[in-house]
Amino acid sequence: MIDAGGWGGRIGAALVAVMLAAAPAAGSAPRTTAAPLYPVVGAGTAFLDHASLLGDVPEKAWYEGNIPFVDLPDEDVEDTYYYRWRTFKEALKYTGPKDGWIVTEFLGPVGYSAPFGGINAAAGHHIYEGRWLRDPRYLDDYVDYWLTGSGAGAKPATEGLNDNATDWAHQYSFWAVDAAVARAEVSGDWRFVLDRLPQLTKQYETWKASNFDAARGIYWQVPVWDAMEFTAGSYQTEDPYHGGDGFRPTLNAYQYGDARALAALLRKKGDAQAARRYDREADALRTKTQQQLWDGDFYKHVQRDETAPIEDRELMGYVPWYFHMPPTESAVAWAQLTDPQGFAAPFGPTTAERRSPWFMHEALNGCCRWNGPSWPFATSQTLTGLANQLLDYPAQSYVSKSDYQELLRRYAVTQRRNGRPYVAEAHHPDEDRWLYDGRGHSEDYNHSTFTDLVLSGLLGIRPQQDDTVRIAPLNDYDHFAVENLAYHGHNLSVLWDSDGSAYGRGAGFRVFVDGRQVLHRPTPGDVTVRVGTLSSPQPELVDDAANAAETGYPAARASYTWSADRAADAIDGQDFHLDVPSTRWTSYGSPHASNHLEVDLGAATVVSDVRVVFYDDGGGVRTPPSFALQYQAADGTWQDVPGQTRSPAQPVGRDVNRIVVDPPLTTDRLRVVAPGVFGITALQLWRAPDQRISLSLPPTLAVDPGTQVTVRGSVRASVAVPDARVSLEVPRGWTVTPVTAPPRVLRAGVTYDVAWQVGVPADADPSAGLPLRVLARTGAGVTSALTTTTYEFDPADYPVTAWDDDFGTDRLASYRVDHPVAEPSPALRVADGALTADATARAFAVLAAPVATDPGGTAVIVEPRAFSGASPEDSLFTGLSGGSGDNALAWYNNHHRTSGADVQTGGRARPEATGGCCANVTWEPGDRFAVLARWGRLTTWVEHDGRWAKVHDAPVSAAVDGATLASWSPAFGVRLDAGTLTVDRVTVLHRS
Repeated sequence: MIDAGGWGGRIGAALVAVMLAAAPAAGSAPRTTAAPLYPVVGAGTAFLDHASLLGDVPEKAWYEGNIPFVDLPDEDVEDTYYYRWRTFKEALKYTGPKDGWIVTEFLGPVGYSAPFGGINAAAGHHIYEGRWLRDPRYLDDYVDYWLTGSGAGAKPATEGLNDNATDWAHQYSFWAVDAAVARAEVSGDWRFVLDRLPQLTKQYETWKASNFDAARGIYWQVPVWDAMEFTAGSYQTEDPYHGGDGFRPTLNAYQYGDARALAALLRKKGDAQAARRYDREADALRTKTQQQLWDGDFYKHVQRDETAPIEDRELMGYVPWYFHMPPTESAVAWAQLTDPQGFAAPFGPTTAERRSPWFMHEALNGCCRWNGPSWPFATSQTLTGLANQLLDYPAQSYVSKSDYQELLRRYAVTQRRNGRPYVAEAHHPDEDRWLYDGRGHSEDYNHSTFTDLVLSGLLGIRPQQDDTVRIAPLNDYDHFAVENLAYHGHNLSVLWDSDGSAYGRGAGFRVFVDGRQVLHRPTPGDVTVRVGTLSSPQPELVDDAANAAETGYPAARASYTWSADRAADAIDGQDFHLDVPSTRWTSYGSPHASNHLEVDLGAATVVSDVRVVFYDDGGGVRTPPSFALQYQAADGTWQDVPGQTRSPAQPVGRDVNRIVVDPPLTTDRLRVVAPGVFGITALQLWRAPDQRISLSLPPTLAVDPGTQVTVRGSVRASVAVPDARVSLEVPRGWTVTPVTAPPRVLRAGVTYDVAWQVGVPADADPSAGLPLRVLARTGAGVTSALTTTTYEFDPADYPVTAWDDDFGTDRLASYRVDHPVAEPSPALRVADGALTADATARAFAVLAAPVATDPGGTAVIVEPRAFSGASPEDSLFTGLSGGSGDNALAWYNNHHRTSGADVQTGGRARPEATGGCCANVTWEPGDRFAVLARWGRLTTWVEHDGRWAKVHDAPVSAAVDGATLASWSPAFGVRLDAGTLTVDRVTVLHRS
């Protein structure tokens, strides 16, 4: 992992960094100069009371620095506008140095998401919504996440994750290129998207390779991978959940929009010929879509093996207008939006027309039916398309701007629960209640747009690809305002005051750029204003404390943690103050006079900018009256961090408490200590890397306790750097000796090799995933790279053969047979150099070898010859057994192709010691399984083609103490429902 160089250097943060001042004298630590926490708004207007508009949201200054403020006479729309900015902020998640910020759909992770919880189904919505933020780093990182980061990485092509796609960015339909260009229209930063033109092109072309029907000239998609399972069209197939392959308005419109966006980028690049190619593809796709999906008054789903559209109108038929795809004469479709038998509803629009026999079919039976319920995802697309129809097409008689205003108002009123703003997954179209609203899952569901609809539609801020902005409001209000909207690096404000009583600037319609009035007219209209483009970069930052995966390091520990909280949630990259779901640590219920939260980095970093956000629920958990920030010295004592400057001086809750450390401190452990009970939603250690320097290390490093290992990496500077100091930081108790090191003066474009000899202590636990960190300190920042230590199983590391049974002779009588559950043994026999287990019904036996377990490490290796093919039990077990009720056994289920572990003591299951479930693995003839009992853990390995790979990790010591574990015997077991399972060999190896 790297902080700088290539895409890895584009790491951002919500908060403007502590910037490092001019280069200090050689050998001294860089000193820090505190910069503002948030983007500086700069010259603008001050007509609105921002604090009053925000209400009681936490961290008000974040909104002041980032969002456009609006004033609307419709309180429902206005309240929802600010609420949806709050939910968007909640959805921002810092994932670490590699990927930076992403925008999440659910506030808690789900099993079908990409790394760190990314889901591309609504990523287009996320980019459209987030494009109005002043700080560009959120979407810079998020776009890169889907184009080049973990979101672009490989995924299993399985039924549950879309078996037509092999990467996360194509799991669901996604209008990635169009959204990236729409974002550039607001920011004015065309360099960013032009730099990524190859990746954006690949995103488009991958859809063409996988989902384009060349004979029909249009794209097909499975409804569930449109994020639209159980639709009216789906119910007309044998598989209502998936819906069957079909030609749909969605992906065809997305690809049309992406083709137009690629053409626009290529024209900006100066490649007119390539631009014409994508324009021709878009033209052809529009023609074919019109011919095959348009039935004369609506765009509809066509089953892949059919030619005629289905009878039912579905709301997705408006998606083509999102991208200006339909011809003018198709406007007749909009008549259905306000038709009581079409999509109109008090809390609508509906996702299927009321005429359809499938309208609300089974919709009350549970999530997720998109055949009638009011769905924010589709409502967002429809309103965007409606604004385009009203503003960018010739006048027609089917819909008007009052329809847009009314539909947006209904959408706002829909987003309520118990009278307060709230958005979940889907709403009843005719009743004031959410249908799909799972506790701890659906809260503040970020799967749609709203603020973008207010800004680009209701208030008519229409971004352009040149240095102008078009303003064409879709409302009949007597007054409204949008203030200090970040556009092309400038602040744009718009006032409409019919009689001059609202804002004290007189009657009329006014536009301001950077606080200067540039337009005044008697009434609102469709106007274009020249704005220009300014660069507004934000410094790059890395949070060294963040651990979005919540495994390994950094690790959070606490003096006491309430049962419903977790220390790891304070460093999970998210910062919000909800009770359900929650992302916080609290010491609620602690018996201690004071409590602390500690972050262990594993290896030291440079600490200069610490940020703590205290949780305060107004009841049992309050902001502490004071707190100490401490580091752990080499001798193990905790000491106050020197050189602290705090802002604010006294602790505040639900806001950032910032501690600037000057001079910066190099340490691996920090903690916050405070009296009584308190809580923390975010503990962050922000560091500004020197963007001139890139570092590289291997992603993992194999180590073994009691040995020496060489760590090799490289350092490169893009320009000459005269004051670089490069070091390797290692975990406590480890030793490090330089082998090669770069000079203090780095020349431009030169790659320098670096190497260190690292001593691993004999009592180290390499399964803990401790990191090693390279630091490059300069006067302009501190760049870092990490490698994670790991253990690679090798039977040669266990030279003592304690037991080896190749079943050449019958030694079954030597084993003790245990029964972890009350099931009979299969028929066991030794013949033809193998152990066979036969059964006609469920049978289970564990064979404990007649040898001891080595406390220094025991490996049990099993070589299966064949599995039974039975279902669901066709399993091999390997590990340790102390009797029928005491065992720690890793298992492989050949039917499900999964692996995990079972641990029990005294006949009681101990799930806290199993490491969860399950790992995917597929055995092939000739493969071997091994279980290693060492470091209080049970790790499972599989050998394929002579290479061992780790499968599963069970922290057995969470339930079984070391002495007890050492008294259990190495063992293997078989469990099957029928047939014959055959094992070729069982070997027990000891380390000493």
